[in-house]
Formats: sequence, C-alpha cells, structure tokens
Amino acid sequence: MAQTAAHSETQFIPIAEPDLQGNELAYVTDCVRSGWISSNGGYVARFEAEFARWCHAEHAISTMNGTVALHLALHALGIGPGDEVIVPTLTFIATANAVRYCGATPILADSEYDTWNLDPVDTERRVTSRTRAILPVHLFGQPAKMAELLAVARRHNLLVVEDAAESHGALANGKHVGTIGEAGIFSFFGNKIMTTGEGGIVTTNDSALAHRLAMLRDHGMIPGRRYWHEELGFNYRMTNLQAAIGVAQVERVDWLVERKRQIADFYRQRLRDLPGLTMPPEPPWARNVYWMFTMLVDQREFGVDRDELMVRLRERGIDSRAFFYSMHTMPIYQSETRLPVAEDLSRRGIMLPSSVGLGEKQLERIATAIEVIHHSARTG
Repeated sequence: MAQTAAHSETQFIPIAEPDLQGNELAYVTDCVRSGWISSNGGYVARFEAEFARWCHAEHAISTMNGTVALHLALHALGIGPGDEVIVPTLTFIATANAVRYCGATPILADSEYDTWNLDPVDTERRVTSRTRAILPVHLFGQPAKMAELLAVARRHNLLVVEDAAESHGALANGKHVGTIGEAGIFSFFGNKIMTTGEGGIVTTNDSALAHRLAMLRDHGMIPGRRYWHEELGFNYRMTNLQAAIGVAQVERVDWLVERKRQIADFYRQRLRDLPGLTMPPEPPWARNVYWMFTMLVDQREFGVDRDELMVRLRERGIDSRAFFYSMHTMPIYQSETRLPVAEDLSRRGIMLPSSVGLGEKQLERIATAIEVIHHSARTG
C-alpha cells in the first residue's frame, strides 16, 4: 500500500482521461457478439433517442465526429458559396473549417470578458448583406449569450447554429445549449464530458431539418428507396460500436456533469484568493459544465506568465494546456483586424487537469503546486 501511495504522489496527471466505468464494455461486447458493428444496429437509434431525451431536443442525428456534425448541419441549412457565417475567433479551428467546407466564408468576431465567448455587439457589427448565419461556440463548457445573439439573428433574418462540442449539459437561461438555435452540435471525442471515442451529433427541434440531416448523412439516399439518390450526400454515419459506448455514457452523463462541477468548485475554492488568477465565468443566467477548468494568468500579480506556469507544472508531473490560438492570428485565417479581447484571453488562458476520475489527493497536488509556484515566484 505504501508503494502505491508513493507512486500516486509522483504519477503524471494528464489534462483529461475518459471515464468508462459503466456499461461500455458490456454494450460493445454485445455489438461484437451480434456482428452489428457498422452503422446498422440497434444502438445507433437508441443513442440518438436517449441523447435527445436527455438534452430536451426533439431530434438527434448521430455522426462520425463533431466536425462533420457541424458541416452536415450547415450544409443541410443551405449554407454555401457566397455566404458569410459569423464565428468567434477564439475557438478550436474546426468551427471555422466547417464553414469553409460548405464553400462559405467564416467572418471572425471578438470575444467578451463576461463569458469568454462570442461578443453579441461585435457580432452585429460584422453583419453584411451576405451574412446567412451566426455560429456561437459554448467554449470550455460556458454558454454564450444566446438571448442576445438570437436577438441579433432575428433582427437580420439569420440562422443560428450552436457549437456545443464542449458543453454537454450546459444551460443558458434554463435551456440546454444545442437546442436553442435552428440546430446544435456536440462532440464525443475522447476528452469530452461524454465520449464515444470519436463521434458527434446534431440536435434540432425542426422535424423537416432532422429528416434532411439523416438523409444527407447516409449518402443522400432517399428513405424507403434504397440506392436512390437525388442530391449529393455524405458518409457521416456513426457506427453501432460508437453508439454502444454512447448509450452507456448517457446512462451516467448527469453524474459526469456533476463531477465536472465538483472539480471546478474545488479549484475555485483553493485558487480564487491567489493574486493574478481570474476564475472562469458563470453568470447567474448560465450553468457552466467546466469541460476544462480554465483560468487567466496575470504575470504582474501572479509572478510568472501562463507559459512559464505550464512549464513549472509539467516539471512537477502535471499536464496543462494553453487556450486555443485566436484564428485570425494563424496563417490559414490571417487577418490584420485586431480582436483584442480574444487575443488577451488566448495569451493568458490555461486549462488545468479536469478528468472526472481525479481524486482528492491529485486535486490537492495540483492546487498546491500552483500555490508553490506563485509563492516561489514572488519571493525568489
């Protein structure tokens, strides 16, 4: 026992690990034994129905990953060449890439400090005669200001597609993200709150759109008329193996979300009084599900900058991640436009280990390491 305890005190703590402690193995084994391992099989429809029920959506259409879910949603809504879609510059690049897959142009907008998400004021400033949609991202588990963004969309007759890849269970004004606009998408990559390994889903309350999404996902084949195709479709189907894992994950997703919030509460309590650290937002109208626990680091007050903090954590066997680069600073979407809030968040933001399986000793080790780094920087 002493050896195990000592090992746990020095073992490397990764940024995220999946939690597969439910019926995942049993359901996947059932798939293998039955022979139903591709996109046909009962777990796909079951997963779609149970996920839709859980997040209060009328329909859920599963896909092979979150990026193709977003492409599928935009394509099904008619986004195409000549169109513009307003996207936050501070997010993972897949959000803007999906717009480009449609032949449309992503228009990058700034973030705001209240939520670290798409700024509704800057969004409206960027609307032109070519704008067709707004694509808010619920970054790191914190909902965007959907009420304000929907108001902008209605004033200009725009579609709203939510990127909720990181925000399973997050609420904006009491509504599940991903169910507020015309469509929403979720990712089930291995580091997400719930996972299918890879995998994604499109949610919508529009029955006609749901039928179109399902048709386009399956090569554009007309339902009820096998091998008959009237338009270009895609092979974006989820496998029965992925869906089997997803069913097991949905069975436990409320616990997974609550555990994320418990970890965030621990970090917030332990670190909030350290100077130079800004805790993640959670306005009164929102429920943040803390896909990753995030902070901003102010070098002048904390003693080291974000990058140095990451180096020193890694020296202590603790992983961390920087925020995403603002897309307008990267070659593929390079722009001379200044988006100062997003640039500041990107420069100072850090993600801490956030696996639901983290134990009390591991969390204490992470928090203590941050405290020690701060004190040594201020006194050294």
